[in-house]
Amino acid sequence: MTGDRFELAVHDHGGEGPPLLLLHGAGRTLTDWAAVAPLLLTRHRVLAVDLRGHGRSPSGPWRLPAVLGDLERALAAHGIPAAVPVGHSLGGVLAVLYALEHPEVTPGAVNLDGFGWGRPDQYMGLDPDYVLRHLGLVRALNAEGLGRELSADGLKELLAEQRAMSDRLGVPYELLEAGVLRSVHEREDGVLEVRPGRGEAVQMLAEIDSLDLFALFRAMPVPLLLVRAQRVEPAVSGLGWFEPMMAAYAKGLARDLGALAEERHQLTVAAVDATHAMLLENPRAVAETVLGFTA
Repeated sequence: MTGDRFELAVHDHGGEGPPLLLLHGAGRTLTDWAAVAPLLLTRHRVLAVDLRGHGRSPSGPWRLPAVLGDLERALAAHGIPAAVPVGHSLGGVLAVLYALEHPEVTPGAVNLDGFGWGRPDQYMGLDPDYVLRHLGLVRALNAEGLGRELSADGLKELLAEQRAMSDRLGVPYELLEAGVLRSVHEREDGVLEVRPGRGEAVQMLAEIDSLDLFALFRAMPVPLLLVRAQRVEPAVSGLGWFEPMMAAYAKGLARDLGALAEERHQLTVAAVDATHAMLLENPRAVAETVLGFTA
């Protein structure tokens, strides 16, 4: 690491064929791809990274030009500058941004459910003011979950939460546990913290919230695959309004993505039978969708 030039933590899955760069979501790590990556090796060289401030990668200011520079250097270091970025959630947004910045070497990009919280008018059948109020709550809860400090028994409690999530979503617990253990680190003051840290997390969320994603999709000069989740994640206890609100957003998102696909011939829209946690819930469907696009 030199100044703001970071060497990201990388898992080189190997394989032969056109290279893919796998990018995880906010607060996640490259372990999210553990079940998907092996299914892509039949036709591709596959590389996964921890984004800056996540997993085992260094921390630093979370600004989009710097983050995209991290990815460029990781690909150059592995001799695969022409990789297709394949990202989930936050990683999907970064895949789009990377392809926009490097269209001369990037054959295409894949965005797996990286659509943010959308616009109020996309929540079909709901009053925009109602949506805005509740999106404020969602964003606050989302920010609160990042940069979390753990008490003495905090790691045990966090793993217990992952066990409950495993049961709720039908996701193998081992995948969730691996992600937590890769994310938790001990600070210099001895406190355990879930990466990214609070400051980086706030910067990261602000950077992504500032983007007009549909404008980026329309500007894409290379083939782009946009994949949405078909199912809404079950509501957390005490947030009974969350699930119906997300169901309304899913309808609006499907409508707008369909219209966009008709408008832009280089853009492909698909859906996967899973919630937002599609990499963990239905890795085979994710891999098949990606492979169908890259073919």
